[in-house]
Amino acid sequence: MNPAPGAPEATEPAFTFTVFTATRNRAHTLERPFQSLGSQTFRDFEWLIVDNGSTDGTPELVERLRAEADFPVRYVWQDNVGKHASFNRAVGMARGELFLTFDSDDGCLPTALERFKARWESIPMEERLGFTGATSLCLDEYGELVGTEFPLDPTDSDSSEIRYRYKVKGEKWGFHRTSVLREHPFPETPGYVGLIPPSRIWSEIARSYKTRYFNEALLIHWNDQAVSLSRPVNRIDDAYGSMIEAESILNNDIRFFRLAPKDFVVLSTKFARSSFHMRRGVRDQWRALSNRRARILWLATLPAGWLAYCLERLGLA
Repeated sequence: MNPAPGAPEATEPAFTFTVFTATRNRAHTLERPFQSLGSQTFRDFEWLIVDNGSTDGTPELVERLRAEADFPVRYVWQDNVGKHASFNRAVGMARGELFLTFDSDDGCLPTALERFKARWESIPMEERLGFTGATSLCLDEYGELVGTEFPLDPTDSDSSEIRYRYKVKGEKWGFHRTSVLREHPFPETPGYVGLIPPSRIWSEIARSYKTRYFNEALLIHWNDQAVSLSRPVNRIDDAYGSMIEAESILNNDIRFFRLAPKDFVVLSTKFARSSFHMRRGVRDQWRALSNRRARILWLATLPAGWLAYCLERLGLA
């Protein structure tokens, strides 16, 4: 299979869902999401796979799966540019109105897309433009609920409030409107293939859009990936992603501090620690924080951030 060239951004949706899978050397797990998609009761979707430089026979496997599939499968092979850049590319190529990320080792219930569509359409049409999407619960491979439930069914809220006010924990699964994701791409830096935490983008989207959260478990989350597509080898390698995530949330979401002070102390410490790794000194860190309360918190956690940086540089943390 030849590598697919970059596709122009879709203008009119051709499907209800684009189901996106980022992969790298996951030939041993890709049949799991494939089988789940093949059993869906709702059929108006495409499967878009972006492969970050697999060397394990993934192209040949996808060629076989595509020949077997009774739904559209598109495949892009590229050099490894990181999961965040793959996500941006997939969003640009998506032909679905709604964009659902489906990890390369996970499964889902046969009614997953049907239930997502029903929950989305339960939002009155005149209110729907104020929502980015809908999010469900997850089960682990043994059928146990991952994390905690949402406070109400449904809960119309946003990712920041769900985390800080309602203290909802654990893996969740949901879709976004493709048009919203195109408004809020992941930042890309040439040569960086490490992790950019998704919370960097979800918290940004939360400032403009709501999400409908509901207490149905639709994803089956497996933990058999030996190495994550985007997880760095050590904590120093994730410094850039940690820095821009912490900077954005401190500047824009510090109003939640009283609801989750420990979370923000950890985030502020991480901002200092990762900034030092990125050769950003104290003066530049101060300038990067535009919020007065964020600056006060950063000053209080600066010693801890410096200590974490030093320990990591010495290989002691």
